[in-house]
Amino acid sequence: MSRKYFGTDGVRGKANEGAMTPEIVMKIGMAAGQLHRRGGHRHRVVIGKDTRLSGYMIEQALTAGFLSAGMDVFLFGPAPTPAVAMLTRSMRADLGVMISASHNPYYDNGIKIFGPDGYKLTDDKEIQIEELVDNPSMLKLAPSDQVGRAKRIEDAGARYIEFAKRTYTAETGLDGLRIVIDTANGAAYRTAPPALWELGAELIIIGDDPNGTNINDKCGSTHPETMCQRVRETRADIGIALDGDADRVIIADENGKVIDGDQIMALIATSWAKRGVLKGGGLVSTVMSNLGLEHYMGSQGLNLARTKVGDRYVVEHMRQHGFNIGGEQSGHIVMSDYATTGDGLLAALQVLAEVVRQGKPVSEVCNLFTPFPQVLKNVKFKGGKPLDDAHVKSAIKDAEVMLGNSGRLVIRPSGTEPLIRVMAEGQDEGMVRKIVDDVCGVISKAAA
Repeated sequence: MSRKYFGTDGVRGKANEGAMTPEIVMKIGMAAGQLHRRGGHRHRVVIGKDTRLSGYMIEQALTAGFLSAGMDVFLFGPAPTPAVAMLTRSMRADLGVMISASHNPYYDNGIKIFGPDGYKLTDDKEIQIEELVDNPSMLKLAPSDQVGRAKRIEDAGARYIEFAKRTYTAETGLDGLRIVIDTANGAAYRTAPPALWELGAELIIIGDDPNGTNINDKCGSTHPETMCQRVRETRADIGIALDGDADRVIIADENGKVIDGDQIMALIATSWAKRGVLKGGGLVSTVMSNLGLEHYMGSQGLNLARTKVGDRYVVEHMRQHGFNIGGEQSGHIVMSDYATTGDGLLAALQVLAEVVRQGKPVSEVCNLFTPFPQVLKNVKFKGGKPLDDAHVKSAIKDAEVMLGNSGRLVIRPSGTEPLIRVMAEGQDEGMVRKIVDDVCGVISKAAA
């Protein structure tokens, strides 16, 4: 069954429009609260948010919905997505909610919902919520004497900082390391810098002055050039860029060169394998990860399992098949020994621990394989199904023949934006670029 409001990562859209109006958001709170009442105890939901202007509006609407369903609400204010997932379990909440549109611009917002185990809700649960939202007569409000209460939790950030620091595994701290940390003017601006500083690092902090509209604006993991430039200017040892809700990370080496999620996963997986703590015999990633990663893992006697795009699908495969590390090229890194969702800070701490252990520059520690030439482009579309067009299908087939067994073509609609993503990789960069350009051109005509 198709979903109306939920995409690959919760509900997301332009704030105050469509599914992100206060009315719909309140009903989502009412529906989720109703579905997760389980017994006679006082039910509780924890809510965090990033720094978007619309977060105030959505927070209040969600709170009203949950309170009317008879759930007590604990408000964290700005907090990383992984902090919300962790604290959902730690505080024995029935639900956790993160208000964020992740790496999107400020005018978008979204809702990510976690169950009591700290994992994102299943597709079936999301469909049940949608059915209740679209059928208000099925929503059951709590009796007047059972309406929930709301309160602010002031130490949520401090709890998460202490948790994150405990995941750092090197025998010595970060003393002597100069680190540029870019928090994307987002949810981690009050947690990531203190955690790194308390472990001993010298910090150059950027992207830590949110004003409601500058989240992800020319900063963070989707715009790492700002971090890279600062690394070069300050002669830092490493750069760390988080996204708006801090569930992904991109690294820069001492030369200001970007190190993506594929290299980070390779480093953590091989480090854990050497230390005897890797589970599943490898790692889990998506169809978007580079062929170079797959070849490197094989050279180390490890395997790479692929899923469709979306960290929730990575996590599902990890849980089903016993892996303890997975993620995406974009920097979502999931380490199930520590967390139930992607955590940019925790992944960065694993990288830093390995840098400290090896005592080598980041460029030597983190560049484990040479990526295959890979090109990704997006095609905007307003509606319809351009991928069903006969000309598009023919172009895709021709492209796959050209790539043969030495490359890959991945075409998929975005789960969060009106885009079709076209990615190709192979040994010949010129051919790869031509293939992507040709396929995008045919899709653009079909989408016009």
